Formats: sequence, structure tokens, C-alpha cells
Amino acid sequence: MFKRIPDSIVIVFFIMVMMMALSWIIPAGSYERETRFERTVVIAGSYHNVASSPQNPWHLMQAPFLGFTEAARIIGFVLLVGGAFGLVMATGAIDAGLRRLLDWAGGRHRSRILVCAMLMVLFGLCGFTFGMSEESLVFVLITLPMCRSMGYDPIVGIAIPFVSSGIGGAAAAYNPFGVGVALQIAELEFPSEVAMRLLACALLLTTAIVYTLRYANRLSPGGGASWSIYDQKTPQQPAMHAFDRTHQWIVLLFVVTLIFIPIGAKLWEWDIPQIGAIFLIMGLLSAFFKRFSTQEIIDHFVHGARSMVGAAVIIALSRGVLILARDGQIIDTILHFLSQQMQGLPSWWCIQIMFLVQGAINFFIPSGSGQAAITMPVMVPLADLIGVSRQGAVMSFQLAAGLFDLIIPTSAVTMGVLSLAGISYSAWFKWMGKLTLILMALCMVFLAALAFTGI
Repeated sequence: MFKRIPDSIVIVFFIMVMMMALSWIIPAGSYERETRFERTVVIAGSYHNVASSPQNPWHLMQAPFLGFTEAARIIGFVLLVGGAFGLVMATGAIDAGLRRLLDWAGGRHRSRILVCAMLMVLFGLCGFTFGMSEESLVFVLITLPMCRSMGYDPIVGIAIPFVSSGIGGAAAAYNPFGVGVALQIAELEFPSEVAMRLLACALLLTTAIVYTLRYANRLSPGGGASWSIYDQKTPQQPAMHAFDRTHQWIVLLFVVTLIFIPIGAKLWEWDIPQIGAIFLIMGLLSAFFKRFSTQEIIDHFVHGARSMVGAAVIIALSRGVLILARDGQIIDTILHFLSQQMQGLPSWWCIQIMFLVQGAINFFIPSGSGQAAITMPVMVPLADLIGVSRQGAVMSFQLAAGLFDLIIPTSAVTMGVLSLAGISYSAWFKWMGKLTLILMALCMVFLAALAFTGI
């Protein structure tokens, strides 16, 4: 049913075509803007009509190139950080550490439950820090056979790395991709409000762990039946190595890097270039510890960067959407319409609407960085107009993007892990749908609290 859903790049290009068409339909308009405390803000009540500037197919074809130019800073950051993480992953340190933890569990039921919980916390932190997403496809190859040997089903096997990292990414503070892009557009520090995001991560991740472990406990000997549809083909496991001293140094380096970044951002006001440099140093030092040759460093770095090319193209096309809307003078008209619809509503209700709208958009744009690039230029000034904080606007985006990405069939990662596990989408929807509703309720309560506190 969902095998022929277009790629995200195709979807974003169709949005560009739609934006070109809308520039001929929506009246042109503009708000006055001013700079306050180093932020560009919309002046409420200053909306006025301007001369129309409809975009044509010639403008449409130029928009991707202009998008690359305007988003060069973000695209360069995404590609280089992707290369750095490619070096870290190629050392096998994280894989080996995971295998050591699994070996410790043995065959004891309580130990198995404890290991599952520990792994979910670990993967949740991976999502919270560097926005682990596609990497879930690798770790699923480890956790699937592990869970089968423990007496659990493939749903548990993919929930451990996939759901927990997705939830961590939904509340992420240090994710340089989706959250980094959103915060930059919102003219906020990256990272910022780490304690608030850590609280959200702890709340959502704890809920997911309890939900998953209760299900796993029912699948233990004498437990209930599984909803999974087993694939007769067992996925091939990646080669594993001992967790040696070199791996321990690399994991320590990774942890130190994640601790050092917020310190640098706070004390020395680091921005995207400085944070990118730290990630790059981490990757090169990891390669040095592993004693990679020059050619191996190049190969692994290019492989890591290549994995982010799709995200880079989506960012450029998404910026192209903004360029068409901006040059067509329709962004402020859309802002004016949305602000009028929310006029008089309390801020805690407005932020719920923003959350639900972002969730709906995520179905069509499952790329976090692409969704941030498309929606935040509209959501940030809208938040200014309706009395929602910019942090609230960013949180409504990242919570929706991270949460709904776990269940939508347009997500390549979601459908990829289901394919690896041999689980039908209907079985996954039945299991994940209940958890999604619970997490949605928690997110909406959390966002309402942000609106009340003014964070």
C-alpha cells in the first residue's frame, strides 16, 4: 500500500511548484520589521498590500540553485558533521560497546529487561545529542537477533534503537541538523534551553520505555501473543569486534565532545562554524585512535558525508520554496491570514495548533532539516504575532517532527526498519499508534506549560 510513496525530494519539489502557483493566486503583502535584541521581528499591525510579483517556471528552475547559495552555511555544516560521524561509526566503538552490554545480560529475565531499558536510554541520548536517525537501520541488525534470542519479538527489537532515538531526537538539544537549522532560523542560540529539552526527553523517553517493557514482559515465556509478522529471512548481522581500549577512548572522546559543546556555546558564544569544527576534530581524533590510513579516513569521511547528501538537497530545495514565496511577496500574506485566525486565542492553545500543523506537515516532509527550513521562516514570525515564544515555536516543530516520524509511512527510516524486521505496517501502526497518542498528550501538556511560563 505504501511502497510507491514519492521520495522527500520529489515532495519538496512539488511544494515548490505549488508555491509558484500560489504566487499567482494569493495577494502580495508585507509586514514592517525591526531589529530588537539582535532579532528581526515582525511589527504587529503593520501589514499592507504591495505590488504582486508572481513567479514563473523560469524562477522555479533557478530556485534550487539560489537555495543552495542561501543555505550554504547550513548545508556545509550538515555534510561535514555527517562525515565526522562517519569516521566515528567506522571505528566500530559504539557497536562494540553495545555488544559488550548485551553479553553482560546473559539469560536472566531481570537482566534482559534491565539491558533493554539501558539500551533505550542510550539510544535516546544518541537522539538527544546528534539526532540519530538513519543509524537505527544499523543497530536494528544487532537488536533484532538479540531480542529473538531473549524470547521477544521483532517489535521490541526495532523499538529499542528506533523509537528511543526518535524520541530523543524529538526533544533534542544538540542535534545539529533539524534542531540546529530551526534554532538558527529562529535567531536563537544553539544549543539553548538544554534543561527544558532534557526534561521533555526524560518525560517522553520514560513513557516509551515503560510502554515497551510492559509489552516485552508479556512476550516472555508464558506471556501474550505477538502482533508481529515474522520474516523467514533473518537479517545479516554486521561484523562485531571486542570492546578494546581503543574503543573505550573513542567513546570517552564522544562523551567529552558532547559535554564540551554546550560549554563552548555558553562561555564563548560558539555558533555553527565552531560547533562544526568540534565535531570535525572528534571525527579525526577517532580515526587517529583507530589508526586509520589516510585513504581510510577519506573513504569513511566521504561515506558519512554522502549519507547526508539527500538531507542537503532537501535543505536547498526547501530554501527554494522560501525564495519563491518571498520573491512572490506571499509569505507575509500567509502570516497575516494565520495570525487573524488565531487572534484572541490564548497562547497555550495557539502552540497546540502549531504542534498539530507541524505534525501534519511531517507526513509530507519527513526530513527534520527540510521541514525546519520550510516551516520555521513562517512559524517564527507567526509566533511573534500571536504571543508564543520562539523557543515554543521551535519545540512545537521538533516534538511534532520527531514523534510523528516514528509512525508515518512516508518516512524512509520507518519503512526501512519495518522491512528489516519483517513487520507489516498495519502491525506497527497498531502497536505504535497507542504509544503515539500517549506521547502526543504529554507533548501538548508540555507545550501548554511552556506557553504559561513564557519560555
